[in-house]
Amino acid sequence: MKKILLILTWIAWISLVAGLLLMIIAVLSGVFLGRSIIPAVDHMSTYFHMANSCFLITVALFIYLYRCQCSNK
Repeated sequence: MKKILLILTWIAWISLVAGLLLMIIAVLSGVFLGRSIIPAVDHMSTYFHMANSCFLITVALFIYLYRCQCSNK
């Protein structure tokens, strides 16, 4: 059981880092595209939707892990 919790912790951290990288890519693509704001909105919103999914996975895993650690005490 302890090994599964460790694996879930790693997945949560990887998901958090992936979400942060997607946010940075979205901002950089918006700044350095060289186009007007309107065409860049669709491209950036895709990155933000993917980052939002990664953050939701992270939050769900950390809540689950916290509840498992509280119930083991």
